[in-house]
Amino acid sequence: MLGSSLNPINSSIIATTLIAIGHTFHAGAASTIWLVSALYLASAIGQPTMGRLAGLIGPRRVFLAGLALVGIGGALGTVATNLPTLVAARVILGVGTSAGYPTAMIIVRRWAAEHEPARTGGTLGALAIAAQVTSALGLPLGGLLAAAAGWRITFFVNVPLVVIGILMTLTWVPRDLPRAERTGDSTPPPRLDTPGMVLFSGTIASLLLFLNDLHHPRWWLCALVVVLLVALVLWERRADDPFVDVRMLSRNKQLSATYLRVCLTFLLNYCILYGLTQWLQETRGLSAIGVGLLILPMSVFAALISFPFARHDLARSALYCTAAASVIGPAGLLLFTSTTPIWVLVLITMVFGVISGLGVIGNQAALYQQALAEAVGVAAGLMRTFTYLGAVLSSSLISLSFGDRATDSGLHTITFALLGLGAVLLAITPSGARHLKAS
Repeated sequence: MLGSSLNPINSSIIATTLIAIGHTFHAGAASTIWLVSALYLASAIGQPTMGRLAGLIGPRRVFLAGLALVGIGGALGTVATNLPTLVAARVILGVGTSAGYPTAMIIVRRWAAEHEPARTGGTLGALAIAAQVTSALGLPLGGLLAAAAGWRITFFVNVPLVVIGILMTLTWVPRDLPRAERTGDSTPPPRLDTPGMVLFSGTIASLLLFLNDLHHPRWWLCALVVVLLVALVLWERRADDPFVDVRMLSRNKQLSATYLRVCLTFLLNYCILYGLTQWLQETRGLSAIGVGLLILPMSVFAALISFPFARHDLARSALYCTAAASVIGPAGLLLFTSTTPIWVLVLITMVFGVISGLGVIGNQAALYQQALAEAVGVAAGLMRTFTYLGAVLSSSLISLSFGDRATDSGLHTITFALLGLGAVLLAITPSGARHLKAS
């Protein structure tokens, strides 16, 4: 649970420190947002890669290697003297934290198969809620830590967490068995789909570079995205063990719709996490700790509302509530100006707690119903990739709307975009939700 929480907490803990980091290195919002994009680009590629490596050489080994990378990234960020070094630290953190969720899934499933198979669902639900809680608490925690000791502490906090994680893993997680004993056969292990990984990485990186500077669009990058995407699809359709199983996605329309909902949900969520927090600091003049305290009710509400829906398997209701909140929340943002009362800001942001809380629960439950039993691990990894894609798109929208400063007009530009995205999410949710099993 600790390992699978490192990625979401690193995703959110930096949100309230972007302004301070920009002041330290004399960089604007368009530059510091790369601290967000870098981690999600690395994670989007790293999650399925770490999952594949865990299947080949064992989840415990990959988990420990990932923790070591997190420690290196945290230490590098603590002593960074310029923004490029800090971005490099975030890339290392993205790769290292990517090991947490897929290896945790494999470790828990292995334990459940040997001891109590009936408890697998509850345990996986606990993993999801743990990640959700740490993601929600990351933002106010980042504000408190930054106020107490400066923004560098948000990187250093990874070091003690890594030490604790390694000690617990070495103490409690059984050693990886040889592959023949794990799988029951002696056939050669599947090889990594290196061409697929390269094409996937190139597609995502090219898309991010294109979207990051829409003020001066580089259309050759857009063309490159199309070429790489076509090449990726053609290659993966022919691959025996593809990095991205496009054949599975084309056959399973409901699962593909779930991935689209996940992308839209997290695009909405992270526009608030990163865009609104910058506006609160630069336009409202709140301190990092003030922003953290203002967002805290949303974070707590997101965590609390997740428990009853997860416990009673209310996937359909969770998706409907998420879709409704995706329109109500952005509509409320239209009220935000530099003079809006604090209680109004708190009330409207709590609506986005529904999106971040129930969006995870509803879409994860949908995925486990829609994916084939033997492909649940691959399907779950792809869901995380679409999560990161939504986050990367949100950072691009923020950069385009704010430029070098988060203003009222920039926030309203983001708001109108979110209204359109919320309308799309509201339109596509009923067709997907009605196919889910009732609790």
